[in-house]
Amino acid sequence: MQDKMPKPHNVVLDNRNKLSLTGVNDVLGFNEETVSVNTSMGDLIIRGAQLHINKLNLDTGEVEIDGKVNSLQYTVSKSNKSFMQRLLG
Repeated sequence: MQDKMPKPHNVVLDNRNKLSLTGVNDVLGFNEETVSVNTSMGDLIIRGAQLHINKLNLDTGEVEIDGKVNSLQYTVSKSNKSFMQRLLG
């Protein structure tokens, strides 16, 4: 069997209100203030207001998020902490 190549990861933020991501493996959790995704480059936490996932296609690794984006933070995913512990720091 062939090893899977990591998906190319790109982040495009348009006027802080439309975020397009590629290389997404999974959505770990979301609400209107936080979206957490696992990408080929690690876990990514998006914080903001009125966040909505408009497009989600894990087969192609594409995600589009609308709303006011305040921050993007990559985290190390090698942890025994629960999702909520990682999310809240």
